Amino acid sequence: MNRLITRGLMFGNLIPVDSPALVERYNRALKALTGKTTALADFHIDLSGYSPEIGDELGDDLYLNRNGCNRQFILLTTDQKTAPLLNAKFSTSRGILTRFIEENEAELFTLTARDAVAGELENTVFDLTEPKRLFDIRRVTVVADTTGNHIAEGRRLSQLVERFRTEEDGWWDDVLIAEMIGLAAKTGDVTKNPVALKSTVFEQGNFWTAHFGGVYLFRDMEHPAAISVGPKEKLGPLPVKHVFDLEDRNQVAQFLELNNLVEPIVNARGLDAGAVLRQKMDFILVDAAARLGLDTGAGTRRDLRQIAGTLGNRLPEEFEGLAALLRWVETGGRWPRITSAHPAYFYTLRSRPHKDRDLVNMLLSELSPLDVRQLFICHKELFYDIYRAWPDAKKDFVADFLAREYQMDKNGTRRALFGDEPPMTPGPWDRDIVGTVGPWGAVRRERR
Repeated sequence: MNRLITRGLMFGNLIPVDSPALVERYNRALKALTGKTTALADFHIDLSGYSPEIGDELGDDLYLNRNGCNRQFILLTTDQKTAPLLNAKFSTSRGILTRFIEENEAELFTLTARDAVAGELENTVFDLTEPKRLFDIRRVTVVADTTGNHIAEGRRLSQLVERFRTEEDGWWDDVLIAEMIGLAAKTGDVTKNPVALKSTVFEQGNFWTAHFGGVYLFRDMEHPAAISVGPKEKLGPLPVKHVFDLEDRNQVAQFLELNNLVEPIVNARGLDAGAVLRQKMDFILVDAAARLGLDTGAGTRRDLRQIAGTLGNRLPEEFEGLAALLRWVETGGRWPRITSAHPAYFYTLRSRPHKDRDLVNMLLSELSPLDVRQLFICHKELFYDIYRAWPDAKKDFVADFLAREYQMDKNGTRRALFGDEPPMTPGPWDRDIVGTVGPWGAVRRERR
């Protein structure tokens, strides 16, 4: 993994904790949450305060995520909102933590100036022993306070101030006044500088989880379904009518179509479809060459064209399908009919602009894993898992490509591939005939 680490593609943008004061604050929060402390004098933390160095020290990569269920967090600075979230078990965790920090940035900036903020993403389910328990996760509450309980004590002081103002005998209540003075010494003037946090409850609608081998749960849909990465039979009975796995390509394609979740890249507004298709084809060629032990040279497009010529009739079906589509895009050639049974089908799609765009693109990356750029952007956990098994030649090509083409302009690349950030609430998107049935016609059920 050193290729990725040295290029900033793994453990990049982590926040350094390298001063005695910050280490002390972190240890106080870590002790409060887990009963443990670190002996390290410096380390790095992610969005949630998890440190890979401390994970190695403790021999526990889930020391802030017991059972992978209710993720705990430690905030030392609001700058953590730009850091990655490592070892994610739910696709919604990063968005919830980022939004929590952004919408409470002023309050958290004040609090973290003198103490660490520790908390938990509480979803009321503490042990996912059965897949059906996933359906009990409906709402996530962010519970947070400093290790000195400044928020709780500030709330208590506000209540006492209100009593002092409204009760007739408040002016003569020595006990009340003494308690107010004691709390004010810790919290400051809460009437001028309130420390209450807002936006602490978030709905958990559609999401992915790493539990049970990976499950995509689409329940807030007109046609709901659960999609398992592994064999669906292993999930057992679930409280949803439709349960598919990644081998059910036709059914998954129908699900995406019926819920109007995807669009063909050749029909996507503002997308250079030809450039995207060519890049996907390059990735497929590099994989084929690496598996066959063929030298890709410098990995230029000219080198890869030579590889394509060498492979001849051994070219992967994914490549052939995308090549046919590219001919139609650039020369108006024969319209290729690519059904959901074709290996290239899911490479030709991207999510429409809706609130679950990132989740749908994540699912599409699982269904088109040779598109390593989309896989890295949309599903880093899976990217890192399968990267380890690649031949060195493919590792070199992919690491160099991502460092050169993606790291230089992450936001621009995302916008070019997937469009602008979608709205948080559903909108009245246009449904033209191509978008509705797909560029190759309606997906038909497989005959049994």
